[in-house]
Amino acid sequence: MSSIRPWRTIARRKSRQIMVGSVPVGGDAPITVQTMTNTPTSDAVATIDQIRRCEEAGADIIRVSCPDVESTAAFGKIVKAARVPIVADIHFHYKRALEAADAGAACLRINPGNIGSNERVAEVVRAAKANGCAIRIGVNAGSLEKDLLEKYGEPCPEALVESALDHIKLLQDHDFHEYKVAVKASDVFLAVSAYMGLAEAVDCPLHLGITEAGGLIGGTVKSSIGIGNLLWAGIGDTLRVSLSAEPEEEVRVGFEILKALGLRTRGVRVVSCPSCARQGFDVIRTVEALEKRLTHIKTPISLSVLGCVVNGPGEARETDIGVTGGGNGKHMVYLSGVTDHHVQSEEMLDHIVALVEKKAAEIEAATTDAGEVTEAAE
Repeated sequence: MSSIRPWRTIARRKSRQIMVGSVPVGGDAPITVQTMTNTPTSDAVATIDQIRRCEEAGADIIRVSCPDVESTAAFGKIVKAARVPIVADIHFHYKRALEAADAGAACLRINPGNIGSNERVAEVVRAAKANGCAIRIGVNAGSLEKDLLEKYGEPCPEALVESALDHIKLLQDHDFHEYKVAVKASDVFLAVSAYMGLAEAVDCPLHLGITEAGGLIGGTVKSSIGIGNLLWAGIGDTLRVSLSAEPEEEVRVGFEILKALGLRTRGVRVVSCPSCARQGFDVIRTVEALEKRLTHIKTPISLSVLGCVVNGPGEARETDIGVTGGGNGKHMVYLSGVTDHHVQSEEMLDHIVALVEKKAAEIEAATTDAGEVTEAAE
């Protein structure tokens, strides 16, 4: 079978690239996954602990709210402890932006039009330039400017885009161009339409999100539809899945969206059936256990877990490791799409975990060896 599958290809929108700390956003850089802490930022220990969990889940960039002086006072310690770039979330008080920039923020999430006079905008831009900070403009349908609501009568795509362009102009007037923009809404149709309109109007990187999406299940569905639609259209350079759930869950869902579209390949991609009366083992509990036990795997690996032989062999041919249910508690294991050996039900879970870990180690070793060969040749 040919490895070239044009029906899987997504042509990304051409955007210019900016840097958020050491992480490139836009251009040809991988689409990054973000989340936001929900601990009091003034509690540096709790915030760093939460950041660590998000880093382990794979977060590329993490946002931290800075609503008061106590938060920006702790911000420097948090930045130094983090392994990924930290974005300072600023709403109305421009001095918090200045403090966060001086404390090491990689990016300031701020809407220039919300912080007051042109002189204040100029101060924030000077601080961002002096400290190498990017800026993320975050337009939200729930907090549109009063004049735009009066003009359009309600939040609509045109109002969100106009708001974004107004904020962009304030930065450009001060010769600042290291920015990315979001135009979020909790309504999927509104958000998608606004992003599509903005994508045609600007060349900067776009930060995707369906804001206030809901709980883990409902929010995942809404975010997958909205963010997935935009990514499929080639729009988006970084994303946050906004869930009423722990921040590390946002990261996991973000990566699952990207993996489903072939845009990122971090970790284990599980192909599993919904189960039925034909299943030779408890598929649902097995998959639940495997997902928990394999979260530490960062290497891209595909795993199929099918309860019977109806679709099992076909799916196993397309994955690195596969298992299909058989009779009498005896199940077939596939390696690289080929039948290899049987495993008993009571041994299956530990056996699959061991196979995935072994495969990950082999891939990592091969990648390291290839890198050393390339380096030696150079």
